[in-house]
Amino acid sequence: MSRTVEDLVAEARSRIREISLEELVDTLAGDLVLVDVREPDEYAQGHLPGAVNLPRGVLEFQIHAHPAMGCVADEALAVPSRRVVLYCRTGGRSALAADSLRQLGFTDVCSLAGGFEAWRNADLSVSME
Repeated sequence: MSRTVEDLVAEARSRIREISLEELVDTLAGDLVLVDVREPDEYAQGHLPGAVNLPRGVLEFQIHAHPAMGCVADEALAVPSRRVVLYCRTGGRSALAADSLRQLGFTDVCSLAGGFEAWRNADLSVSME
């Protein structure tokens, strides 16, 4: 029996932590990395302030070397205990991405419930940079 994308997302959500928009807003001043896993064209049309773009399709291959993850020039491993909050348009891709990072050993990774749409619907500021 084959599964649907919705099944895969539901399974991922059962293994990860999702945070609410309110919880994210309360923790934005803390030490965290905010990762937009949408495609570059989606990111360019607007994203959460301070977010870095690591598309879902390359996330697992590039996360360990991204400077936002605490890497230094001569060290190719990210700090796996660093708090990482992932988001996409509505939360499906970021749930899958959070589950992948959890499997890669990241210990404090979560997905934003409702994603970028929840952020925009709350009339919070959007960055175009």
